[in-house]
Amino acid sequence: MTTRADDPEFRTRVDHSLAAFAEAKARSLSVLGPDLDHLTRAALDFVRGGKRLRPQFCHAGWLVAGGTPLDEHLVTAAASLEWLQGSALVHDDLMDGSDTRRGRPSIHRAFEQLHRDEDRAGDATGFGLSTAVLLGDLMLSWCDEMMTTAILDSPTMAPRVAAARHYLDLCKTEVVAGQFLDVAAQTKDRILVDEAMAIVRFKSAKYTVERPLHIGAALAGASPDLIEALSAVALPLGEAFQLRDDVLGVFGDPAVTGKPAGDDLREGKRTVLIARAYELTDAAGHEVLRERLGTSDGVEPVADLIRTCGALAAVEADITRLEEQADAAIDALGPQARTVLGPLALLATRRAS
Repeated sequence: MTTRADDPEFRTRVDHSLAAFAEAKARSLSVLGPDLDHLTRAALDFVRGGKRLRPQFCHAGWLVAGGTPLDEHLVTAAASLEWLQGSALVHDDLMDGSDTRRGRPSIHRAFEQLHRDEDRAGDATGFGLSTAVLLGDLMLSWCDEMMTTAILDSPTMAPRVAAARHYLDLCKTEVVAGQFLDVAAQTKDRILVDEAMAIVRFKSAKYTVERPLHIGAALAGASPDLIEALSAVALPLGEAFQLRDDVLGVFGDPAVTGKPAGDDLREGKRTVLIARAYELTDAAGHEVLRERLGTSDGVEPVADLIRTCGALAAVEADITRLEEQADAAIDALGPQARTVLGPLALLATRRAS
């Protein structure tokens, strides 16, 4: 028996698993006082909804490696990756100074407002920043705890704990490395396309697609050859996913993306779009990028330059090329992999949010 990794029943079970875990944590922490209620409620609210891509790719790895559909322990292990995602996003919003996430105030802004609403003493901005750091750390800890509990509670999975933990540990290290490369890139006047693509690979492709696939496959007892074959799917697909994210960050509809249009340009992000623009434009275009990228009034002129110099078309061509690579690698895995992974590949790259 096989099923699609994007089975709606799987997503529903992931939602329930996250809610049950967070509610149990809220009960245990409530004895410390009402302030902790704000923290645990914010954690659960932050992971409500979303595309659930990482749990679905974990499920896909499990299915491709022969795991039983909708295994309850696998659901819990896969759901734990949403805490890793939540941690990364909370810290990312903090580092970027983002005001919103998914159409709502980002965590540091929400707690800054809570401080003001309750007329608390001290610095509201500092309270919001400190809370975002702590909440991101808490969610990272919850990822480990939820994953380990799911593995060790399963007589089938317990013997495979070392392999799964290995890929989770790699994932956490890689995403921090990618985040730092991103932070470091913002200190440079210009980065090359290859440098920007390294950020894409480590900040997004590995932790969005590759390592979740590996974790699910390892829990099902996958061979080293299958793990390698899944990487051949995951890396181009994850890179295409992030490039689509970069395009949406500039040209997406805020009502759909939940983020203001042009935020990446306003923040001066050295994305592949910007690296391509430097590569393809002339001296006048370089001047626009130097003077307007990273300014509040620079979104429109930089976006126009990205279009007119051919950078947007070049990145769209990159996305198409990477999609084709991922499709070929899925086909090489056989028809079951196409059934499991095909819909997820489309969800990752053919999206508006």
